[in-house]
Amino acid sequence: MTAARVGVFGLLGSGNLGNDGSLEAVLGYLRAEHPEAVVDALCGGPEVVAARYGIPATRLHWYRGEYRTASRAGAIAGKGLGKLVDAVRTAAWVRRHDVVIVPGMGVLEATLPLRPWGFPYSLFLLCASGRLLRTRVALVGVGADAISDRPTRALVRGAARLAAYRSYRDALSRHAMRAMGVDTSRDEVYPDLAFALPTPAASAPSGPPGPPGPVCVGVMDFHGGNDDRARAEEIHRRYLDGTTRFVRALVEDGRPVRLLTGDACDAAVVAAILDAVDSPLVTAAEAASLADLMKETAAADAVVATRYHNLVCALKAGTPTLALSYAAKSDALMESMGLGAYCHPAREVDADRLLEQFRSLEGRSAELRRTLAERNLAATRQLGDQFTALTAALFPAADHVHTLREAS
Repeated sequence: MTAARVGVFGLLGSGNLGNDGSLEAVLGYLRAEHPEAVVDALCGGPEVVAARYGIPATRLHWYRGEYRTASRAGAIAGKGLGKLVDAVRTAAWVRRHDVVIVPGMGVLEATLPLRPWGFPYSLFLLCASGRLLRTRVALVGVGADAISDRPTRALVRGAARLAAYRSYRDALSRHAMRAMGVDTSRDEVYPDLAFALPTPAASAPSGPPGPPGPVCVGVMDFHGGNDDRARAEEIHRRYLDGTTRFVRALVEDGRPVRLLTGDACDAAVVAAILDAVDSPLVTAAEAASLADLMKETAAADAVVATRYHNLVCALKAGTPTLALSYAAKSDALMESMGLGAYCHPAREVDADRLLEQFRSLEGRSAELRRTLAERNLAATRQLGDQFTALTAALFPAADHVHTLREAS
């Protein structure tokens, strides 16, 4: 048997910790179950991926200014030419592989501002190349949501239909793809891939109960979704003002606050809150991975967070969590982990109401920690099923070898 050539694809190494955490989970699966596989990446941040994960990596886009706004003729021409070059580059890269995996991420949604000729186009090129060149493309544990913009919806739907394998991180995603015309009858739902990452040990209390401990507040450079462009600044101002007022209220109660981020762009929000509150009780965490975020949340008494994977980290760490929810995926995640009552709209942050919900959350801390422990055990089992199904779909020869070994 020759070693399988496996590619991983996505906006990886680009500063989004959730995306990189999904990659880390898939690499862990490949190294444990298919150590003979030869793995490389086509991704947004190849230098970061190569250095951090030890695999060869190629830049996703030929044109280096792909994600900068093009206002001059040269930049517009460069972007246009880049789309043509990327079609050839993507097909050539896909051709070199037996399997390509898109690890998690919200690749089938537009809950944040998104242009059709950005990542949706790249994903369509990948899946079309896979179908044309007979390379199996797998969308593994991905997120999806209803998309109103027609060009974006057409590209996302086309990519999903052309993929050889699909699974989703929640039932909402599968329902959304079915509503967009994709046959999901053989698609399964599993927990987010980040639940497969190692869990940090929680800080064990020692001695008699002391003063209330730290609160992690995960912030986001939030301007609404793809359909909110006309009121993006208003949404951002409300979100920042409400979150700042909430942090100030915690400080007035004497609570230490750790500000968390999940993407490089969130640093501006952290800076604004630090400047507005101006207290030594408020500090900013410097997390470089989901593992770092989990350690921060494991050490906290409670977490209030916006970004989806900030929530995942807190829930996996077993810490009572309140979601500043910006999309239905956050509500679905919280419901699945038994904390559905603790969601607050990110578009309309009401600091007084949020503080009331937070106090209710802390009042039920012991009960919620037990619930999270049970749900995390179930998530671990379900992700074991996900990886077994993935092996059967993408590595049938290896699955046959495993079966023979078990039988003997």
